[in-house]
Amino acid sequence: MSLALNADIKVIVSAAGAIPPLVQLLGPGSSALAQEIAAGALMSLALNADDKVTIVAAGAIPPLVQLAGSRSRALRRENAAALLAVLAASNANNHRAIVAAGASDELLQQVDELGTALGLAKLPRPGRYVPLLPLQLVRQPIWQQPY
Repeated sequence: MSLALNADIKVIVSAAGAIPPLVQLLGPGSSALAQEIAAGALMSLALNADDKVTIVAAGAIPPLVQLAGSRSRALRRENAAALLAVLAASNANNHRAIVAAGASDELLQQVDELGTALGLAKLPRPGRYVPLLPLQLVRQPIWQQPY
């Protein structure tokens, strides 16, 4: 059963303390596939406000900026950028942390575009987002697309 589709599994995964190890998998010591899967799993968990805080507190922003700006596989870059968009949603501090982690203007634009595509609208202040819909991410989210 997919983590993205089952709220009960998300609660169990989060309560088991899996977020910090998933964040560690984003680092340079992990394989490309591990980074890709970790970013996708964290993306699913980040739809919960408490998990979003835990993801940021575990230090996810710098490795995500690195992954999203790298010359790695497109899916890994997209997963990382989509997760950055969700983390920046309605949170100016997270947006500032993304900038401070060295995000390029191109990456910031991609985060903004993904925020819009995921149903997050930009507020008048740069980098602030609010959900337009109750997160109807259906169609086929980035982290569920076939390779």
